[in-house]
Amino acid sequence: MFLKIRNYTMSSKIFIQIASYRDNQLNPTIRDLMDNAMYPENLVFCIAWQHSPEDQWDNLSQYKEDQRFRIIDINSKDSQGVCWARNQIQQLYQDEEYTLQIDSHHRFIKHWDHELIQMYKEEKAKGHEKPLFTTYLPSFDPLDDPGQRVQVPWKLDFDRFTPEGVVFFLPSNIPGYETLREPIACRFYSAHFCFTGGKFCTEVPHDPAYYFHGEEISIAVRAFTHGYTLMTPHKIIAWHEYTRRYRKKHWDDHSDWATVNKLSHLRLRKLLGVDGIVNDIDFGPYGLGTVRSLGDYERYAGIEFKTRGVQQYTLDHSLPPNPPLALMDPYLYVFKHCIDIHCSELPYDDYKFIAVIFETRDNQQLFRQDVVENELRDLMAQSGDFYQIWRSFTYTDQIPYRYVVWPFSEKHGWCKKMETVIYGS
Repeated sequence: MFLKIRNYTMSSKIFIQIASYRDNQLNPTIRDLMDNAMYPENLVFCIAWQHSPEDQWDNLSQYKEDQRFRIIDINSKDSQGVCWARNQIQQLYQDEEYTLQIDSHHRFIKHWDHELIQMYKEEKAKGHEKPLFTTYLPSFDPLDDPGQRVQVPWKLDFDRFTPEGVVFFLPSNIPGYETLREPIACRFYSAHFCFTGGKFCTEVPHDPAYYFHGEEISIAVRAFTHGYTLMTPHKIIAWHEYTRRYRKKHWDDHSDWATVNKLSHLRLRKLLGVDGIVNDIDFGPYGLGTVRSLGDYERYAGIEFKTRGVQQYTLDHSLPPNPPLALMDPYLYVFKHCIDIHCSELPYDDYKFIAVIFETRDNQQLFRQDVVENELRDLMAQSGDFYQIWRSFTYTDQIPYRYVVWPFSEKHGWCKKMETVIYGS
C-alpha cells in the first residue's frame, strides 16, 4: 500500500500559485516549499512577481533557468491588484494534476506535498468528487521562527456582513483536533491556502475585476456551486504570516485602490444578490456553477445573502452543513461594525461618555450603546491615528443607514456630533 501511494505521488505534479507583491519573504517561502517537499521535482511554481527596483532583495534570477518555474515579471507600478495577479497565474496552468494556491509568506511541515495528496485521495475514495482543502492557516513570525509558530490547526468561522455586503470570516482553533483522523467540513474559502485538483484553475478562475474584499466569499460560493466539497485540514500543513508589518502592500503604492475596491463590492453584491440587488452583469467564466445553486449554498452555510441573514447554528460556529433542525430556525440579522474616529476628533481628556447610535434612513434609532467607564478608559488609551469602537447588534427589517458618535465632556458639555452614512446600506 505504501509503495502504491508513493509511486502515485511521484507522478503527480502540483501547480503552485504564488502572487507576490514586493515581499521579502518570497524567496524564503520558495525555499521552504522545496526543502520540505517529499518530491520537490514534481513542484511547478507559477509566480506573479510584482517587484520594484527599490527592493534589492526581491530577486528570482536563480530560478529563471529552472524548468519548474513560470515567472510572470511585473513592475509593481503596473500591477492591478492581487485578484488580477492570481488570474494571470491561472492562465499559465498546463493540466497539472493538483494545484496549491498560497501567499508569498509561508512555512511548511515536512512532506507537506505527500500529506495533501494523501488527504485528497482519501476524500476522493469516500465519494467526494472534488475535494478542496482550505483554511486560514495558523500564524508564524518571520522574526522569530520557528519559535512563534502556532501549533494548533485553525478553521474558518462566520464573523459578519460588512456594510458593503461582504461576508467576513475569522480563524479559530479546531476543537478536539488531537483526536481527529480526517478533514472537517468548511463553509468558506481562504485565498492564502487552497489545495485541490488542478482543473480548479480553469473551472473557478479568480475574477480579475475584484480588488481585495469580496474575493474569498465569491470563490467559496462559486466553488460550491461548481461541485467542490469545501474542507479544512484536521492537521497543520503550513503557517502564514498575518501582520504585513515588514512589507509594502499594493494599496500603499496605488492611490486609486479605494475606487476599484468599491466597484468590487458592487460586483459581489450582484453576483450573490446581496440586499436583493438585480444582477445585470454577464460574469462569464467568473459566475456561479450549475452543479449546485446559490440557494443550496445558503442552506449549506446558514447564510441568506438577500437579507444579510445568518442562522444561530452558523453564529455558534458549528460545522456545516446546517442540519434540518437548524434550517427551521429563523435567520438573524446581525450588524457588526468597527467605527474609526480620528484622534483629532476627540481632543479632550475629560469625557464622561460617548454616545454611539445607529439610525435608519428616516432618523429612527435602531440601537444605542454608549462608550462608558472601562471601555472609555481603554478607548482613550489606544495608540495610533484612529480610535476604534466595535459595535454588534441584531436588527429586524431595516439595515442601519448611519451611525452617530457624540461625545460629552465634563468641561465642554456636548461636543462635535459626528454622523456617518454606512456605505452599502
